[in-house]
Amino acid sequence: MRSAQPFCSVSINRNMPLKIFLDVNVLFTAAHNPSGKAALIVELGAQGHWQTLTSTLAVEEARRNLDIKFAACLTRLESILSKVRVVSSVSGPACPIDLPEKDRPIFLTAVKCWATHLLTGDVRHFGPFLNDPSRTAGVAIMTVADFLGK
Repeated sequence: MRSAQPFCSVSINRNMPLKIFLDVNVLFTAAHNPSGKAALIVELGAQGHWQTLTSTLAVEEARRNLDIKFAACLTRLESILSKVRVVSSVSGPACPIDLPEKDRPIFLTAVKCWATHLLTGDVRHFGPFLNDPSRTAGVAIMTVADFLGK
């Protein structure tokens, strides 16, 4: 077992590989800024440092938002999605944390696919639960910057 890699603030246990679930805004940002931290998360996942996942719902919303704001970035999103495992979205009436209805499927899908981390830029809604997996069904909810150690 090795401790933290230079690019990552979390310890990597090779017996329990990291499963990083990407929220909508992380997909959007990676597509819009290919030299940024969100894109780095995808690239490091493609290199085998961890598995990156997202949901069908997150993909649909990222496509919709990019189409409205930065349509030229849609091809970059498709390239990103070739490196990310897309899982079926989960919804349900019971969410163990208090989130707005629109954010629940993201969190529930991350839990359902046994993600170790949920990376998001949505600190407004996920902020109260950042960096506290004891409150979030074992999923560490973090910003990309926090995950990478700023």
